[in-house]
Amino acid sequence: MILSLLAVGVLVGGGLLSLWQGGKGAEEQRSSRDNPPVVAPEQVRSFAGVTGVPSGVFNYGGSTTWAPVRGSLDPLIQVVWPDFQLRYVQHPTEPPGSGTGIGMLLDDQLTFVQSCRSLTAAEHAQAREKGFILREIPVAIDSIAVAVNPELDVPGLTVMQLRDIYRGKIRNWQEVGGPDLPIRAYSRRGEDSGTIQFFIEHVLNGEDFGSEVEFLPTTTLALRAVAAERGAIYFASAPQLVPQCQVKTLPLGLDSSRLVPPYLGPLVLPQDCPQQRNVMNTAAFARGDYPLTRRLFVVVKQNGQIDEVAGFAYGRLLLTAQGQAALAKAGLISIAPPR
Repeated sequence: MILSLLAVGVLVGGGLLSLWQGGKGAEEQRSSRDNPPVVAPEQVRSFAGVTGVPSGVFNYGGSTTWAPVRGSLDPLIQVVWPDFQLRYVQHPTEPPGSGTGIGMLLDDQLTFVQSCRSLTAAEHAQAREKGFILREIPVAIDSIAVAVNPELDVPGLTVMQLRDIYRGKIRNWQEVGGPDLPIRAYSRRGEDSGTIQFFIEHVLNGEDFGSEVEFLPTTTLALRAVAAERGAIYFASAPQLVPQCQVKTLPLGLDSSRLVPPYLGPLVLPQDCPQQRNVMNTAAFARGDYPLTRRLFVVVKQNGQIDEVAGFAYGRLLLTAQGQAALAKAGLISIAPPR
């Protein structure tokens, strides 16, 4: 299957991200099936410099990984483009997540989706069956963090140890340098969450979770469980976990001699929070020292209609220097460093 990809150019030596042109009217957008948006020569600096931003009310949804940025990013966009009205919409019965959001996009319930994973072959096929194409626009880099109870004394985990915990091969913290205490592993469901699908593919090597893993519908519920149980463990996007007061995140590494914390040390303890909070170790994420990172995407429905215009416009807004700065402030890694 030939995937239709939105062109994003990054100059290797200088780190310059090229931006998409387009949005100069509905007719140009309708023709983009056969003529993908053109790569612009340089990054647009502000939201005001983006062209082709439509007027109207546009529903979007998707990944809970994006939750920390939604409350800060959308208001900034609305200041410059007040007629580009954005509403985050959840499914009425299913837990929020990338998979749920993409399903809603395929069912014409959303204009575009915020996703923490790439599209699957099945999702591309479903879109073609419905007469349109899905495009994914990479806009930032995120990291996965692991949270445990603050009272748990364990130096950190290797990715292999993390895999064995969630496969059910390691069942006691004593096996990884901690106390003699049973491990209680929590996760969200894979069918709803792009984070879980990433974890299954890149940590579990495509294998299933162990039978002892307990599944909860939201990160909020999982964090409450970890805060209440000394032997509990949970994983999610680093911006969701690192600043929390009632849990702590663990250093991770490919081997035990190179454990890298997802926070900037020294670790802020619960009694000092929220006056102080742990902040993301973004330098380690950007350098690739931290072992679990992935790209975040805006998924656009390329159907020759207003949904397509709005989705591409949102992607262009996030790829401006102003948009990238807002994403970085929320703990994500820019893929388009300002010149």
